[in-house]
Amino acid sequence: MKMMLAFLSWHLMALDLIALESAILLLTTPSCGHSSIFLENFSLLPTDPSSSYIRNQRLFLKDYLLLQPTHQSGNLIIMESHALLYVFNRCRNQDIVVITDRLDCYYYSLVPGVHKIIQGAFLGWQVVMASGPNMTAPICLVENYNMQLSVNPTAIQILEKISQPVVVVAIVGLYRTGKSYLMNRLGGQNRGFPLGSTVQSKTKGIWMWCVPHPTKPNHTLVLLDTEGLGDVEKGDLKNDSWIFALAVLLCSTFVYNSLGTINHQALEQLHYVTELTELIRAKSSPKRDEIEDSAEFVSFFPDFIWAVRDFTLELRLNDHPITEDEYLENALKLISGKNSRIQASNKPRECIRHFFPKRKCFVFDRPTNDTKLLANIENIPENELDPNFRTQSNNFCSYIFTHARIKTLREGLMVTGNRLRTLVVTYVDTINTGAVPCLENAVTTLAQLENSEAVQKAASHYSEQMAQRLKLPTDTLQELLGVHADCEREAIAVFMEHSFKDENQTFQKTLVELIKDKKEHFLQQNEEASVKYCQSILDQISKPLMESISAGTFSAPGGHKLYRQAKESIEWDYSQVPRKGVKANEVLQGFLLSQASIEESIWQADKALSDGEKAIAAERACKEAAEREQNLLKQKLLEQEQQIEAQQRSLQENIAQLEKKLERERENIIKEQNMMLEHKLKVQRDLLNEGFRKKSEEMNEEIRQLKYRIETTENSPSFLQVLERFGSEIVSIFTSPGRIIGNIIKGVSSLFKKN
Repeated sequence: MKMMLAFLSWHLMALDLIALESAILLLTTPSCGHSSIFLENFSLLPTDPSSSYIRNQRLFLKDYLLLQPTHQSGNLIIMESHALLYVFNRCRNQDIVVITDRLDCYYYSLVPGVHKIIQGAFLGWQVVMASGPNMTAPICLVENYNMQLSVNPTAIQILEKISQPVVVVAIVGLYRTGKSYLMNRLGGQNRGFPLGSTVQSKTKGIWMWCVPHPTKPNHTLVLLDTEGLGDVEKGDLKNDSWIFALAVLLCSTFVYNSLGTINHQALEQLHYVTELTELIRAKSSPKRDEIEDSAEFVSFFPDFIWAVRDFTLELRLNDHPITEDEYLENALKLISGKNSRIQASNKPRECIRHFFPKRKCFVFDRPTNDTKLLANIENIPENELDPNFRTQSNNFCSYIFTHARIKTLREGLMVTGNRLRTLVVTYVDTINTGAVPCLENAVTTLAQLENSEAVQKAASHYSEQMAQRLKLPTDTLQELLGVHADCEREAIAVFMEHSFKDENQTFQKTLVELIKDKKEHFLQQNEEASVKYCQSILDQISKPLMESISAGTFSAPGGHKLYRQAKESIEWDYSQVPRKGVKANEVLQGFLLSQASIEESIWQADKALSDGEKAIAAERACKEAAEREQNLLKQKLLEQEQQIEAQQRSLQENIAQLEKKLERERENIIKEQNMMLEHKLKVQRDLLNEGFRKKSEEMNEEIRQLKYRIETTENSPSFLQVLERFGSEIVSIFTSPGRIIGNIIKGVSSLFKKN
């Protein structure tokens, strides 16, 4: 019986293999010994994009031990050898191979054009599919109908379900330049985004395709294909500008696709980049004395890739070979001259250099020179494509898979699928109102939504953990407060993990109030449970006494002595019952008070007692009652002190975790500002080296202000001021006597004193 698949192994430890494509696998008969296997028309795509490819060669793997299946489940066949595990799967007649190290499974397609379609994790003998979307086809995300942008609800629902970080790659360019085909190769299929073969633009609006990331487990790759720019049938070119701006705002890698070469005409066609200053705002209301708002773009703009299609030139400059990146940077150098055409040509160059700190270039030959085949490019088998194009395409895909960043906002805020959903809706709604999309406003909207959810998550965690860990009634109040402190600490950590941009700590204060109320509820439940339990115990052990009272047993001479013995026996038995809870003494006191009048009537009627003995009995009863009241008062004072100590611990925990979060945020701000400064200094140096001294000097004020902001952030005491204000506001939330509030405030102030 023949095996379903044989597989290619470059080396047993070659876990850095990313893709095997266009492989022809020969089915061989399993044997106990060694076999020879050969494969033709294959390519190896290493993780290191600088590595050269092995392509279109004939390979013999002699004396290769053919593995036997060690486990089979459905279409999955799992094989094991040494430290590696090999999983084969036949899915829709497509052969898939997995190379793994038992922890992370890497699924690779052996079908032309498909790099990796699924991911998983190996646990025992079970292959568990990775969470994440598995869209079989793209869907329109932003519709463009009659020059009106709208969000597709179905696409939004898909994003809403993605909790993983997203790597967002958007492609933009003139219509009919092959953008969709290039994105389909990233998606691993010839058919994905719709392709057109006429002069009319096929894609309208912005289309989205979400797939598991090929090289980053638990990440989602979001591909955005945009409507072609410059379509003469549109009429309103302002629509193109909004599509361009939306793509920049939504993606982490921005691919600009053009034909031919990067020349004056190509740069003129990229005039959209010069309009971004009018279409995007970084801050909602920049201060008058601050640098221009567009100077902030570098802190959140995506990486920039220029994809030059149908490239026919030789990559040489001044008779020296150059790289694609050097070709781009040379094309972006400013041209000397003051006439309007040169200034217009320099404007997009300046914008790209100023706004996009990380730039990359890829050039592509034509996929095929056969125009008939080109009209149906999605149907061309991989091995019939131009070899140079295949290499260039693989280089491009490899770079995207290994270098494209997770989408982030200001200060390193990571974007997930559901966060991307909020950004899309916010930006499109803003555009439709006639306003300019603003990153700061979008982040504020995002923060309001997520911080509310963070409060609920934290409060739910507190309630669930308290319910699980507490066994009511607790023996002491301190026992409950100890569990409360642990659960509160965890709840605050949950909030800190899921919240951001909590201006004035509004949401954290809400959490403090919620936890305070929930704690009070548990305290009340604890007291009620204690009362109920203690009352049931007393009802049980006092039953003989109550029956004797009803029967008149204590009405005879000497009855008071018998009554005292019975009552003391009840008190003893009651004291021996464990875990009666915080109301144990109070319930007993209530019982004894209810017996006071009965005891008085018994000793008054006891003829065996003299008047003096009756007076002594009355005095003793009063003394015992006073002692019990005193003990109850001491217990209440102790519990009150314990409550205050718990509030102080709560305050300290909130401040400590907030301080750590503020410190992390400050570090992120400084890191972002230093990145901006480094980029602007580089742009300034380049301008000076290229002979544009005036433009270089024009950046001095911008750089000076940025340096001042960095210094202010590093040395600003506002950090401690926030903590002090927050601490005082939390104190007002706690309900305590004025004297104790004063003690807490004194404790708060001491938290911020420096040695």
